[in-house]
Amino acid sequence: MAKGGSSQRWLREHETDPYVRMARERGYRSRASFKLIALDDKEHLLRPGATVVDLGAAPGGWSQIATQRVGPKGRIVACDCLPLDPLPGVEFLQGDLNDPALVAALLALIGAGGAQVVLSDLAPAMSGIKTVDQARSFLLCECALDVAEAVLAPGGAFVVKVFQGEGFESFLRLLRARFAKVAMRKPEASRGRSAEIYAVARGYRPGYAILE
Repeated sequence: MAKGGSSQRWLREHETDPYVRMARERGYRSRASFKLIALDDKEHLLRPGATVVDLGAAPGGWSQIATQRVGPKGRIVACDCLPLDPLPGVEFLQGDLNDPALVAALLALIGAGGAQVVLSDLAPAMSGIKTVDQARSFLLCECALDVAEAVLAPGGAFVVKVFQGEGFESFLRLLRARFAKVAMRKPEASRGRSAEIYAVARGYRPGYAILE
């Protein structure tokens, strides 16, 4: 009964959410599109002609925005374990990011030049148990970072959703060792009660291990 009440509250909130309404009006696949818009308006990462990898892309809200911003000379490669309905200008690979075969396919698709930006809006399926959900979220963050290191060109940028709590500072240390600059951003479209925040890491340093 409590679960049903919680679901009803979520549905009411979802239907009255202004970002949900605006996403429908603009043909975006997700309200999360507005998070990437805000992040890129602030950071100017998605430059015309850039190659961008979108991890955990389904249903495609971030890929839609990235496609618009990199323009016809850019490339968007989306990855997810879930299927993605086709999007103009987006190349899609379906599979688990922990699978070396998927990473190899991604590398082959991008080519030797690498990607200029890797985006990750990955989040675990929530169990409702805070410690479990927190651990799962950082496993996904570390997986996304592993993929980013495999495909980013030197100097590239990585945007990743993280959840504040246990493991947060440890993950930030990983980012700061690998990138020249790390900033934390919380877009207005992120719900106020959510512990989510986005790490924007710039200036990828492939030789970071020498610095540690």
